[in-house]
Amino acid sequence: MTEKNELLNYCQDVAQRARAASRVLVRLSGEVKNNWLRTSAKLLREQKDALQEANAKDLEAGPSFGLTDAAIDRLRLSDAGIENLATALEEVAQLPDPSGTIISSNVRPNGIRVDKMRVPLGVIFFIYESRPNVTADAAALCVKSGNAVILRGGKEAFHSNQAIGKLLHQAAAATGLPADVVQLVSTTDRDAVGHFLTMSEFIDVTIPRGGETLIRRVSEGATMPVIKHYAGNCHVYIDAGAEANLASVIDITINSKCQRMGVCNACESLLLAEPFVKAAGKQILLALHEQGVELRVCKKTAQLLGDVSFPTTGATEDDHYAEYLGPVISVKTVADVEEAIAHCNKYSSGHTEVILTQDLSRAKKFVQGVDSSAVLVNASSRFNDGGQFGLGAEIGISTDKFHARGPCGLEELTSYKYVVFGDGQIRE
Repeated sequence: MTEKNELLNYCQDVAQRARAASRVLVRLSGEVKNNWLRTSAKLLREQKDALQEANAKDLEAGPSFGLTDAAIDRLRLSDAGIENLATALEEVAQLPDPSGTIISSNVRPNGIRVDKMRVPLGVIFFIYESRPNVTADAAALCVKSGNAVILRGGKEAFHSNQAIGKLLHQAAAATGLPADVVQLVSTTDRDAVGHFLTMSEFIDVTIPRGGETLIRRVSEGATMPVIKHYAGNCHVYIDAGAEANLASVIDITINSKCQRMGVCNACESLLLAEPFVKAAGKQILLALHEQGVELRVCKKTAQLLGDVSFPTTGATEDDHYAEYLGPVISVKTVADVEEAIAHCNKYSSGHTEVILTQDLSRAKKFVQGVDSSAVLVNASSRFNDGGQFGLGAEIGISTDKFHARGPCGLEELTSYKYVVFGDGQIRE
């Protein structure tokens, strides 16, 4: 047998076992799943040294994979990081179990009762990059919502992911959860991803979490539905009159851009109403400059600002589309909220938009007009997050409209079916 056939056979075996395990999982009680989550958390704490020993191998190899210092820091499993992992699992255990809940129910004139019941998607293929904490988070959400999951992490975190996976399997054995409910792909061969993407008879949905290149590759090759977001070009629009609360406007803008720059819900594009630029444009841009942010401004903004004490460069058309994931922001002056809406709908990736305003009617126009997964009024873009929205952990933030949109928590990992109860009715 060739090496290529061996890889294909391996992938088929993993997918088939996941499908079989999903059939068992859907019939297990919520308490079994919660016991698994709590036991997993306990093992993470007890076997911290083994986890960090595996993690050290990944940290040592990180520079050879071209990881930056920031990426290596996200890869690190510190004492606090492992405690956060364990706590997150315990928090998921406390969330309501969505599987089997009744979304709606109605009794028809002929007496039949029609229930709409929430059910798991089935088998999820989850592809993600460097951060090993995602391994535990994704497994927790998938299992709690009644889904089997195949986890394919990046090669940069291979040893860490395998060590976490080993603990999750130990917890499964101790609590009666089928071992194949959570499976980690044991090869870093990229061809394995291509094989899994063709197995729609076993895998119900694929979720990629990473850079745009990864997500486009998965979307183009998948034979099953994909829950994804391509990019996070998020906008903050500062409305006319917002200078009345300038300190808050500056705080929200800085937090949206600078609290963590390399994440998908960070602000990449700043829209300023023309009256605001005249009233306080220099102050808001100076505040960003003092945070080390490069300002790429449109011609109108530059004209309205006049002489400034900080450097700016001209914004191109590409800048308005860009997801920088770093200390750069595009700045555009618009006439009013209507032009801000039009700009967002043209250039945004559909992830997160913010309006900072003192005018409720204009806030409502912005909320209704902007077509993105989350729209925030007078709050930071960084709040578009499953934990911040009260969903517990999240498996990703979707910019799709089907089947899920925005932060994907437990309910987003379910579908529904209709269950009908009668007492002998027949259709005439």
